[in-house]
Amino acid sequence: MSFTHRGRTLNKVAVIGSGQIGPDIALYFAKVLAPAGVQTVVVDVAQAALDKGKAKLEKKIAKGVEAGAFTPENQAEMLAHVTFTTDYGAIAGCDLVVEAATENKELKAKIFAQVETLAAKDAILTSNSSHLEPEVIFTSLKEKGRSAVIHYFFPAERNLVVEIVPGEATKPATTEWLMSFYEAIGKVPVQVQSRYGYALDPVFEGLFLASLMLADKGVATVKQIDTVATRALGMTIGSFTAMNLTGGNPITAVGLDHYTEAIDGWFHTPRSLSEKAKSGEAWDTPKRGEVVEVPQELEKTITEWLRGAYFGIVSEIVDAGLISVGDFDMAIELALDMKPAFRFMNELGTAEAFRLVRRFADQNPGYQISKTLMTLGETNTQWDIPVVQRVDRDGVAVLTIRRPKVLNALNQGVFDELRRKAAELEADPNVKAVVLTGFGKKAFVSGADVNFLAAIKSEADGEKTSADSNDAVARVAALAAKKPVVCALNGLAFGGGIELAMAATTRIAKAGLHPLATQPETNLGIIPGAGGSQRLPRLIGIEPAAALLRTGRPVSSKDALALGLISEEVEGDLLARAVELAQQLARGTASVKAMPTGPLTNVPTELPAIDIGHRSKKVDAILCEVILAGARTSLAEGLKLEARAFGAVCGTQDMRIGVENFLKNGPRAKAEFKHA
Repeated sequence: MSFTHRGRTLNKVAVIGSGQIGPDIALYFAKVLAPAGVQTVVVDVAQAALDKGKAKLEKKIAKGVEAGAFTPENQAEMLAHVTFTTDYGAIAGCDLVVEAATENKELKAKIFAQVETLAAKDAILTSNSSHLEPEVIFTSLKEKGRSAVIHYFFPAERNLVVEIVPGEATKPATTEWLMSFYEAIGKVPVQVQSRYGYALDPVFEGLFLASLMLADKGVATVKQIDTVATRALGMTIGSFTAMNLTGGNPITAVGLDHYTEAIDGWFHTPRSLSEKAKSGEAWDTPKRGEVVEVPQELEKTITEWLRGAYFGIVSEIVDAGLISVGDFDMAIELALDMKPAFRFMNELGTAEAFRLVRRFADQNPGYQISKTLMTLGETNTQWDIPVVQRVDRDGVAVLTIRRPKVLNALNQGVFDELRRKAAELEADPNVKAVVLTGFGKKAFVSGADVNFLAAIKSEADGEKTSADSNDAVARVAALAAKKPVVCALNGLAFGGGIELAMAATTRIAKAGLHPLATQPETNLGIIPGAGGSQRLPRLIGIEPAAALLRTGRPVSSKDALALGLISEEVEGDLLARAVELAQQLARGTASVKAMPTGPLTNVPTELPAIDIGHRSKKVDAILCEVILAGARTSLAEGLKLEARAFGAVCGTQDMRIGVENFLKNGPRAKAEFKHA
């Protein structure tokens, strides 16, 4: 057995180093690759480190079994596919190597000189460095084109983000494969340009420096600063607590001094940090449940100082061209578990963000103000934070909805971006066809963000929301009328997700998905509001569609194919097949069944009685009426009827009950509807 992805097969992978992070990387590989029979080898020169790393891995897997994340069978399979050894010869034939040794360029160079002679000739060689540039790490490699940095974040088996950092000599194909591979195994890769520290660590370490400067000046205690940081920046834990947990004092002490040259003169290593790094002593942080008193004026001082540092640091990184704003915001939220900086600046207003940064710079010689933030702040213009990515492939524009934290759920921002992207693609003569997909392996689009629905306060709000959503989806449909649009369903397509997909020319799905699609709105006491009540009957028939719409019953990819909801189940590379099909449709060498847009024939006077379970009878009656009324008219008129019906539903008591129940108890809890 083996794991094959995009033309590259993995039979064995190696992790070099059994220290702080190596065993966690190996654990993740075991989790995702052991089912395919891939062996993971952990190599270290110190037997004590191997013993400790193995015990750590086994303990974490055992805890996973206790928590229900793994079955005993999973546990046995994972343990059987991980080997810890001092024998570097075990690397022989490895197809992917991740070096996770100490952050020392001489040591890393020595390791790779040996690894290059042992690994498979076409193996990809990577380093889990947190700071060193690939040009520094791989300087002695003969084939630098197959090397890159893969920077994992603590804890590596749970933190989703990895920075993919290609060097000057890294082949584009290597970078592209790594980005795709890590997405395929459930991580969230972000591509970052090479600079010492990359994109995220300067944020983590820069905020720690800003916090330590306050403590060293006697402005506030470590406990007070950490306490305020959670409120000021939306951090789960403050910088000092994070430093204790990650054991980051030594590497940060080195990193901050290097940033002086790599970034600007504000970065430096305070004496207090050097002393802590040398002694190994932890910071005196708040204990669990401890209440730390912070006077109001002091809280304001700490808040403004930390926000000024935060906004300035991230803006400089964008100015340096290291990472896109959209990727950066997403990575900060996921990797560092704090409020994403650019959305935060937009909420406060960029004028206010600029004021805080300018004030911080005035108090800190050498601190550089971002030119981009200055430009935006002077006019209070918001940052553009795209979440729909576009990559062109041989005349096909691939659009990827990328909101992994919420499984690519739709909100107003996504709808607005889809509108803009549809207009751009329609006008672009180089684009012959379009593929629409979602990021990751779990979901195409998991539905509409329920907080988006909770903001609806009246029937008029509801009708307007539905009409706006329908307009965004209709823009995709209008694009599909001029250029083929293939929707590649890489995972769940729930609610607004399947509604969006139905606007495409055709839909294909990864084989074996169960569930694939559902219109679950009636579970929330609402009806579809982005075309579901009108497009689904036109695709699969009125009565089959009505049964799915009224019960929220999910369908598998196999069922979806039988119903005509999708045109193909794909066993291999879904995206490659979607691009191929889009090209064929554009050339006219393939065809698919078109959705009728006029009135349907043989529309029944009423729908068959079915068991709707606990769902609202009031909402069901409105849904049945709009399904039938819409089927008797054109699709365009039917969408208007749906918007009005959605507004009517938003005036019911059951809509409030359903949405509040979802927000309070989650999607599995059944709402107690009043049928009113």
